[in-house]
Amino acid sequence: MMAFRASQIVLGLRENWRQFSLLVVVNAFVGAMVGLERAVLPLIAEDEFGLASRAAILSFIASFGLAKALSNLMAGRWSDRYGRKAVLVSGWVIGLPVPLIVMWAPTWSWIVFANVLLGVNQGLAWSSTVIMKIDLVGPKQRGLAMGLNEAAGYVAVSLAALASGYIAAAYGLRPEPFYLGVVFALAGLALSLGLVRETSAFAALESESSNREPGTGGGTPSFARVLLLTSWRNRTLFSVSQAGMINNLNDGMAWGLFPLYFASLGRSVGEIGLLAALYPAVWGLGQLGTGALSDHIGRKPVIVTGMFVQAAGIAFM
Repeated sequence: MMAFRASQIVLGLRENWRQFSLLVVVNAFVGAMVGLERAVLPLIAEDEFGLASRAAILSFIASFGLAKALSNLMAGRWSDRYGRKAVLVSGWVIGLPVPLIVMWAPTWSWIVFANVLLGVNQGLAWSSTVIMKIDLVGPKQRGLAMGLNEAAGYVAVSLAALASGYIAAAYGLRPEPFYLGVVFALAGLALSLGLVRETSAFAALESESSNREPGTGGGTPSFARVLLLTSWRNRTLFSVSQAGMINNLNDGMAWGLFPLYFASLGRSVGEIGLLAALYPAVWGLGQLGTGALSDHIGRKPVIVTGMFVQAAGIAFM
């Protein structure tokens, strides 16, 4: 049974812990898909394709980021129109060929294309799991829900980076590390198709409750209005959006340049995998606490502190 009965639609993490936990596992597979590339793909660019230009090497991150950004933008709208589960499953279907393309790509342009698909996979699948968790828990525990979601995703990024680094050290940069990607994609798709249930009814319940409260207006804002509010007109939403953009720009730098930097210092592929895994591991584990903390002290102090810590970390590099 893939739909909730009316009697089962109750907001809260405890009330929906089974489906919430399943979505945490699904998001871990989403994170693992991108984690496979963090340690080895820049090395593949340099060693197997002979790319000397850093701009050419980082082209795979640019293609990934652009595809993910556009997919993130549309995931919310599509999930309201077609359902959360449909968007999640679509993300996994698009991600299925990614590890196969990376394994056997004859030219670097194929790697860039694979990362376009991976960006769409991440944008649709990761965003839909976020939306579904928010649907389930309601307004009171959103910070905790997002902390658990991000922790699962980025710890999986870390473990996949570590595993791919050690496999590459033992067997080579391709194709062996990416066999794991086939397993991750099939497992994520199977869970999403077979066990994940649509959560749109939970969002409808919360919307009805909020519209009954004094001082709240009904109706759903248009896509264009939401885009303008979050990107320009609302100062709070604008500041949060730019903080997220800077955070992801720095993550892209770590993904693309750190493996090459460590390789230039003479580190082995296994050591590079370990070092590449540390960053997302701390990122993920830290969110186990910061998500719940933001429910109590607010989001802004956590965001500002995090940006200062990130700046200090980059400066010390």
